[in-house]
Amino acid sequence: MALWNPIEIARRLRKIGLIGIGQRNAHYVLMHNPRKFYPRVDDKLITKKLAIDAGLPVPELYAVVREEHEIAELHEKIKNRESFVVKPAHGSGGDGILVIHGRRGDKYRRANGSLMNREEFEHHLSNGLSGLFSLGGQPDHLLVEYCVQFDPIFERVSFKGVPDVRIIVFLGYPVMAMIRLPTRLSDGKANLHQGAIGVGIDLPTGVTKRGVWGSEIIRDHPDTEHSIVGLKIPRWDDLLHMAARCYELSGLGYIGVDFVLDKDHGPMILELNARPGLAIQMANANGLQPRLEKIEALQAAGALSKDPAERVAFAVANFPTTG
Repeated sequence: MALWNPIEIARRLRKIGLIGIGQRNAHYVLMHNPRKFYPRVDDKLITKKLAIDAGLPVPELYAVVREEHEIAELHEKIKNRESFVVKPAHGSGGDGILVIHGRRGDKYRRANGSLMNREEFEHHLSNGLSGLFSLGGQPDHLLVEYCVQFDPIFERVSFKGVPDVRIIVFLGYPVMAMIRLPTRLSDGKANLHQGAIGVGIDLPTGVTKRGVWGSEIIRDHPDTEHSIVGLKIPRWDDLLHMAARCYELSGLGYIGVDFVLDKDHGPMILELNARPGLAIQMANANGLQPRLEKIEALQAAGALSKDPAERVAFAVANFPTTG
């Protein structure tokens, strides 16, 4: 069996323009994301308020829990809500997110079907307040919000969870996109590091290409066995325009914008990320570097547009998924 040649692997990766973490951090995150604006994306409550002020749709906020005594009071506030989501404001990678899909008496039914009594529920929220799930482990506050009912188009390619769409935006221009599909392994969460699938999306058309699951290239969902290729993302043009507008909203030049597609409310912004992961390149079998360099060339020529619609039009014309 032939041995892996690291020089050959590096050459192939450079050929398709893959960027690594060091390059992402040095050339894009550090250079284009002023630290003073990080709270706009690192605190989901601030992100939500900014989006609402900008007229962009987000899941409805039911309650905010900031203090321990508010945990016990929460039961009364949400007594008429059959389903909801609890998430840490400074959470990362889906850690600490609690999805409730129903009730049985005074118990809460989780997305995986298991029941959670009040003591377990309160313990989870208490852990969240203490910072167990937050960036840096600092004390946190919790958002209780609308539980998205995903668009029926994803019914056969998602396992007990809500898929989300990520679009990378550079200097206001959408440059690459993927949809993340929950699996049994990810426990219904749309996070790649927990076992969800990343499926590349052709930027001009909004049609899904191949997927990656861990290190495996796939074309079918491992749990449902339905094809993940050739799905047309609903209201794709709206998603691109909303993503482009998040440049002005956040003040950050290099971000990941995460959306959900609700069957009743349409596309909604879930969160923004100042350090979006790089697996999106593998999902698309395309590197980010050639696309980012095209935007940098516009910047060097003083030709960056202030109009989100113009930026979307440029992206659609220049960034098809190849291969």
